[in-house]
Amino acid sequence: MRFFTTLHSLKFLFLFTIFKYLKNHVFIVAGLILFLLVSCSKKEIAQDSSLLGLEYYPTDLGKFVIYDIDSTVYTQLPKDTLVYKYRIKEKLVENFTDNTGQPAIRIERSVKRFDPLKSYDSIPWTIKEAWMINANKSSIQVVESNQRITKLIFPVQEKISWDGNANNTLGIQEFTYDYIDRTETIASTSFPSVLLVKQKDYRTLISYEYYIEKYAKGVGLVSREIKDLLSNTIVANMPVESRIESGIIYKQTLVTYGYE
Repeated sequence: MRFFTTLHSLKFLFLFTIFKYLKNHVFIVAGLILFLLVSCSKKEIAQDSSLLGLEYYPTDLGKFVIYDIDSTVYTQLPKDTLVYKYRIKEKLVENFTDNTGQPAIRIERSVKRFDPLKSYDSIPWTIKEAWMINANKSSIQVVESNQRITKLIFPVQEKISWDGNANNTLGIQEFTYDYIDRTETIASTSFPSVLLVKQKDYRTLISYEYYIEKYAKGVGLVSREIKDLLSNTIVANMPVESRIESGIIYKQTLVTYGYE
């Protein structure tokens, strides 16, 4: 009986001591709780912001990017190889509301045809066409040649996949973030953060399809490569690229970018 009374007294004394300490240090305890709450909030905000990746496709009006285009087309009938070289300028020129009621941006695309007797600087730009961008916190969609392509999805995370053709009738096409935040040099310009979207990488004995796009933070698209090749003549240990009968090899490479 005496043991339990003593234990009860010790418990009461312990609780009284804690209460007295908290009462005397109420401001310190409150400060610690507030600090923890603020720290947690800041951490969550920073994490959410860093995961988005919107900086991989800036949408400020006046932004332009100029690309060199090298395209080789292989035809069967008649059998021929056609080489095209030109320069494309893409400029964000206008905010508007599209026919679905969503905010959109108009891209004005201008072209300079290659002339071996002239420099590109001496050739005027000719407006070629207009494309459209829908940009939000979940994706970047570009309507190019009347086809809506989901170019990027957010948050940007390595090896994440999505259907790039989900909003058109071209059929399912799996896009994947092959890598992100990699330092790369493209056309003599070094970029600290580049991601690669692999759109197609499919090989058979008679065909090869390889589509990729690279995006740099603060710029947007900096490189695009397409290989869509066919060869019905099968040769042992020889890839389709070495026996092309029809198809296209297309390269789009950044020249410069800025605002105007």
